[in-house]
Amino acid sequence: MKAQKSSRSTALEKETHVTIASPIGPLTLSADNRNLTGLHFGRRKGARRDATHSPVLTKAIRQLDQFFRGKRKDFDLPLRPRGTPFQEAVWRALSTIPFGETRSYGEIAAKVGNPKASRAVGGANNRNPIAVIIPCHRVIGASGAMVGYGGGLSKKRWLLQREGRAAL
Repeated sequence: MKAQKSSRSTALEKETHVTIASPIGPLTLSADNRNLTGLHFGRRKGARRDATHSPVLTKAIRQLDQFFRGKRKDFDLPLRPRGTPFQEAVWRALSTIPFGETRSYGEIAAKVGNPKASRAVGGANNRNPIAVIIPCHRVIGASGAMVGYGGGLSKKRWLLQREGRAAL
């Protein structure tokens, strides 16, 4: 994940939003002048449906299309997820989970230096502002069970199967 220092957008960094179709339903993407700032499931109020976007959104749409068609495993996009320092540490850790692999909440907690923070990792996972690209779908329960996903378990299952993981 190429993350910039966390900061709020300024008037010069107006966000643009666009909704696209995908195999897992509509996705709404957001970007400021330089970075992808959001990828959310469903349509968002104010998001356009036309092809006039920022260069960042154009690149993100192209890479998502490649990912969904099985032509891409990793994303190469400038990202700016905004959250608390702990959330941002979790999102960086999620970005290190290789394509086709999973990690438990406890493993992510240990990776961010707080091995007892499994529940907090779950909370940060739930607040991931750039789903799919920051792969929160690759986090599973300690038992190996597929648990929780902001987009719904059917989307998580689809994404994991797309990456070659058997349905958990």
